[in-house]
Amino acid sequence: MEATLVEKLKGVAGKTCGSDASCGHHQFEKATEVLSAEHRIIERVLDAVDRLTQAPLETSLESWKKALDFIRTFADGCHHHKEEKIFFPAIEEHGIPRSGGPIGMMLMEHEEGREYVKSMVAALALAETNTEAAKEKLVQNAKAYLRLLREHIQKEDEILFRMADDVLPAAEQKEILRTFEEHESTEVGTGVHEKYLEIARELEDSVR
Repeated sequence: MEATLVEKLKGVAGKTCGSDASCGHHQFEKATEVLSAEHRIIERVLDAVDRLTQAPLETSLESWKKALDFIRTFADGCHHHKEEKIFFPAIEEHGIPRSGGPIGMMLMEHEEGREYVKSMVAALALAETNTEAAKEKLVQNAKAYLRLLREHIQKEDEILFRMADDVLPAAEQKEILRTFEEHESTEVGTGVHEKYLEIARELEDSVR
């Protein structure tokens, strides 16, 4: 089932919709299907980062740069922003709490992840001068980020998304999908989604 969702996501990425917004995410039935499919893509890059932490940095700098670019642009700039700006407010209106509830926890974890990523970016810049302390900081923050995001994804897939599917009417799921499409077109840019799906494939191939 998950593989099918990922293939659907690949197939619609980068398309430009007309005013009727009839393509892209509208090939899905639920907003949670899109978010879950994106999780599968993100997990592939997390697996690549896991392998990078065990590889010599001198031979893997370019892969590290690609991975951090993917995390900042796709995982955070596209995926997390769709959750924060569109999906979370929609389910909050249906009684799933933010303060003291699952939405608040997910938001806190997004911010925690951003701090790890900032530290990784800074460490990678220093590591290019071959300082051992920078390499150690890069790997340390990468491992913390991997633990955080893998657990975060599991909580969303197994708890929050199921709660959302219970409270969101089908018509509203479709409306959220349409808004996702608009976000990718206006905030992320046409073709950017597809570009980062290709980067995920390149990372898998380069760090096997």
